Amino acid sequence: MYIEVEKIRKSYGEGGALVHVLNGVSTQIEKGEICVILGPSGSGKSTFLNVIGGLETTDSGRIRIGGEEITGMKPEELSDYRRETLGFVFQFYNLIPNLTVRENIEVCRYLSAEPLESGELLEILGLMEHQDKFPSQLSGGQQQRCAIARALVKNPPLLLCDEPTGALDTGTAKEILILLEKINRRYGTTMLIVTHNDAIRDMAHKVIRIRDGQISREYENTTRVPASELEL
Repeated sequence: MYIEVEKIRKSYGEGGALVHVLNGVSTQIEKGEICVILGPSGSGKSTFLNVIGGLETTDSGRIRIGGEEITGMKPEELSDYRRETLGFVFQFYNLIPNLTVRENIEVCRYLSAEPLESGELLEILGLMEHQDKFPSQLSGGQQQRCAIARALVKNPPLLLCDEPTGALDTGTAKEILILLEKINRRYGTTMLIVTHNDAIRDMAHKVIRIRDGQISREYENTTRVPASELEL
């Protein structure tokens, strides 16, 4: 099992202002799976993604990625873990405005000992003709493609996506999901996709529903459909 999460808890605040965000969450995810994490706002799904990504620490519980336990890691160890293992894709792109598309991608290429070729990603993601443009010259969908390429150029085994289609129109959102599916098939990248859009679950290998900081349901999707056939 590639991702193993065991009874993780996470809270914020203290005393009367203490808020329990994750309440003993446990799950497992196979290598190479696309896992969609669903839940209403405030359910804990983004916090769940952040603790797996080492962006936040847990109060208790254990998380193992590829057999390596990340709970209890020191800050410098978590930094190495994020650099070597993870790619992040967020809702609002976070591109560097004064760098071109290619430069935004290659900033992260040098973080990896075995990076992918920037040209290959530009081709796969339909950005070759836009490689010398700046983010302000791109559409929202093109910016998200650039953000995905930047996350992937390190050749990470695990890609974490937090509402990757949330800021996009329906047609562009479907294009991004088709690209993520294509990348999963081509590179075997394990993907965790946090979303509020129920329709995206149909393309996933595994679906996890989180409510009030707990997993309310999880299942392997035996009737998954191609992203191109989703009705968003």
